[in-house]
Amino acid sequence: MHRHLIRIAARGAFGAIGCAVALGTSTPGRAATPPARAESDAGRTDPQVPPRAERNRLLAVALLTPRGWSERQWKCLDRLWTRESSWNHLARNRWSGAYGIPQALPGAKMRSAGTDWRNSAATQITWGLGYIARRYGSPCAAWGHAEAAGWY
Repeated sequence: MHRHLIRIAARGAFGAIGCAVALGTSTPGRAATPPARAESDAGRTDPQVPPRAERNRLLAVALLTPRGWSERQWKCLDRLWTRESSWNHLARNRWSGAYGIPQALPGAKMRSAGTDWRNSAATQITWGLGYIARRYGSPCAAWGHAEAAGWY
């Protein structure tokens, strides 16, 4: 299954070679959903390095795979977090104060996954996957709730 998710994540403009150059050969490829560009990537000049949102997606595939979640679950997670934050680990909802890739409210609750929760995509993704598993059981269940209720 891990290889299957890597193939799914490897689709797109950068492809597996660009990601291997940027992130190392053992890192999964690129997600199928187009990225929203993080502000910190503005002016990026190296075409072989994927934008930050894409790197965050790659990291999510690597963290999702050990949970045994399928391609379908990855697609639900990608839809959910694309809508929530565009995979921007610095995203902040100006109305609610929700923060990060999973849009935790309050953001400080992600501290349970690491003290670097404000700046670390890995910490935010780890916390978000745990939250989804505990509260909904799977990304598709979380996505279904978000579609019905407008939040997750």
